[in-house]
Amino acid sequence: QQLPWGGNYSVGWDGSRSTTTNLFSNFSPQLRSSLSLNYLQPLLRGLSIDTSRQQLLVSQKSREIADVTLRQTVMSTSRAVRNAYWDLAFAVASLAVQQQSLDLAQTSLRNTRARIEIGTTPPIDVVEADAEVATREETVIVAAAAIETAQDSLRALIYDPKTPDFWYIRIEPADVPAFQATPIDVETATRNALERRTDLLQARKNLESTGINIAYFRNQTLPDVTASFDYGLTGLGGTQFVRGAGFPGPIIGQTERGFGSVLGDLFRNDFPAWNASLNVSYPIGASQPEANLARARLQYSQGQTQLRSQELQVVTQVREAGRQVNTNQRRVDTTRTSRQLAERRLDAEERKLTAGTSTSFFVFQAQRDLAQEIGRAHV
Repeated sequence: QQLPWGGNYSVGWDGSRSTTTNLFSNFSPQLRSSLSLNYLQPLLRGLSIDTSRQQLLVSQKSREIADVTLRQTVMSTSRAVRNAYWDLAFAVASLAVQQQSLDLAQTSLRNTRARIEIGTTPPIDVVEADAEVATREETVIVAAAAIETAQDSLRALIYDPKTPDFWYIRIEPADVPAFQATPIDVETATRNALERRTDLLQARKNLESTGINIAYFRNQTLPDVTASFDYGLTGLGGTQFVRGAGFPGPIIGQTERGFGSVLGDLFRNDFPAWNASLNVSYPIGASQPEANLARARLQYSQGQTQLRSQELQVVTQVREAGRQVNTNQRRVDTTRTSRQLAERRLDAEERKLTAGTSTSFFVFQAQRDLAQEIGRAHV
């Protein structure tokens, strides 16, 4: 049995019965039993850590790394599902915007044809109106295809491909993106990222695992000083011959000693034997443990450098993301104002066209600008 402090012990008991045809033997059959206790304790190398404990500690760190990897996978999958859902919601909203733009172009086409019929607009203007309708029909087709693509992406993330009619399941977004301005504390977000980011946790766990190897290899460079203690008991019995004078003397009688008596010798501690020893060994010159220790220290130094680099990247990413969120939140009011101005401009261009002071080109341009502002508002 291995002990937590590096020592190990063993206890053994055996019993035997043997017969012989040897004329010189004094026992036949012979009964023998022995009990032994052995204890081995390293005093320097292997005292604080040995191969078994090193492998156990490294395995525990590997399990912790696996737990962190699982958390990372769950978080990544959850994030991918959320992103896919909002991509689908955006695609649906984008189709509505493109359909609205197409409706405006079709209305302009009808108005242009009406003006041509009454002679207030030259027939050539209908070409531009038709071209604008065709262009916006194409954008509607592309937007509808984007919805199907978003449907496939979200479906693959949340449904089992073995589900019946897997490719025909329709997903309708129930929630639309709701804007709510929330101040971002970049410093707090940075601290949370440094403490909780799974990639940093993995790097730290790997560094701890390397630290365990350093402790093990440093211990292996110490002298091997091992104390050992052995204690044994022996009992002997069976049929013992009583011999007369001469060599070998004739058998003149015999005594019987059963196995119970042999075991009694053990329990009474009648015939003990023990020894204690101290063994010391140390390699002369460079050794493999020293090379392993140097390699582990180099790996630890590299791990520290990589961890610092990762932390710098994380801080940079968080600060940049925080600035983008704060900037985009401030841009929302500006986008809303731009949309209102684009609507007013389109209304003005339509009024001017009705009065004959504008052309279809400026009306279509105003419609495209309004569609663009609506799309930005949805983004």
